Amino acid sequence: MPKQPAAYNILMYSHDTYGLGHIRRTMAIANHLRDTNTNVLILTGSPIAGRFQFPQQVDFVRIPGMIKKTNEDYQPLSIRIEQEKALAIRTNIILATAKAFQPHLFIVDKEPLGLKKEVLPTLEWLKEHSPSSLSILGLRDILDEAQVIRRDWRERNIYDCLDRLYDEIWVYGNQDIYDPIEMYNIPAKIHDRIQFTGYIPRKKRNPEIRARVRKRYRILEEDSFVLVTTGGGGDGYEVIDHYLSMHDYYPTSLPFKSIIITGPFMPKAKTEELENRARMHGIKAMAFNPRLEDLIAAADMVISMGGYNTICEILTHQTPALIIPRETPRKEQLIRATQLKAEGLLDYIPFGEVTPQLLRERIISLFADRQQYREKMKNFHLSGLDAMQARLAHFKAEKSNSERNQTGPR
Repeated sequence: MPKQPAAYNILMYSHDTYGLGHIRRTMAIANHLRDTNTNVLILTGSPIAGRFQFPQQVDFVRIPGMIKKTNEDYQPLSIRIEQEKALAIRTNIILATAKAFQPHLFIVDKEPLGLKKEVLPTLEWLKEHSPSSLSILGLRDILDEAQVIRRDWRERNIYDCLDRLYDEIWVYGNQDIYDPIEMYNIPAKIHDRIQFTGYIPRKKRNPEIRARVRKRYRILEEDSFVLVTTGGGGDGYEVIDHYLSMHDYYPTSLPFKSIIITGPFMPKAKTEELENRARMHGIKAMAFNPRLEDLIAAADMVISMGGYNTICEILTHQTPALIIPRETPRKEQLIRATQLKAEGLLDYIPFGEVTPQLLRERIISLFADRQQYREKMKNFHLSGLDAMQARLAHFKAEKSNSERNQTGPR
């Protein structure tokens, strides 16, 4: 019997201090890169990681959660200890996991050094003690305004760390839509390590999902169905408040049905307030749905803030979208909405300009033009997972060749 090849180990660090975005993106990547001979282990501080379904060959290590208070202030999510102690625990768990798991590939999400440099010891240990391990920085399409990222990376010496510690940088977006090489002033010596994967698709479109979800929520095929979701919900109150205020203003003249997902991180009092207001209009509201993507597939329109993952799900299922992007503490969502609107893929309203009248007008207009948006999305190629799979195949082939060369002829 031929010898079973040793498993290929991928370790992923998910930067989870606010919202659902990072763990959802990490899960999508892990689900695609896994196979019967590839293990994926996720390091995450997300308090709801266990509420997701983990497929075979994928598991997670839960590090103590941290919550972002300001750009510089992070506090332990549950345990009452000093920030420094919580970070020390996280740092030690990350390093110990890497030493025990011995990853062939280490994928770091968004923050080059992790939260407060907690990934730096692991990156340096891998370079020194496991030089065959490859370290990858995964960046979403847009991080923030160019001048903000340039200043931040300059002050924290990130450009040098990218050069010294990372073998490749994967940008989960299209260079012709937004080019971080130019916008973030990335040095020329790093350019050839940057791979633009394209946006990350989610589950394949399935008409049966649409029919099943609509039946469950008693939405007829001929009904117009609007899904309102604000991701984790920590900063989503105003968007849902605007939507319900529109219903207050037009109590009898809104020709569509709605479901609202407030998000698991919205404060409980605000969630209850919104749920009570929604109930008055016959709207179902819930804090969390682990199958949010199925709701997006079933909807005729999505209203959201335009976070990366929700946008990818919207594009995957070709569901027309109206975006109300936040503009603080960073302008990532506004920039994304502006760029994708220029491509004809969605519509958006600036956060400070939303009124009940304008919101109703844009929704009605979007429904009227829904087919042209669907056509644009149909022709927009989401290449992210295929590109990452191709890089993984390349890395595995290089590893096999290296092992053959070391073994020599028999």
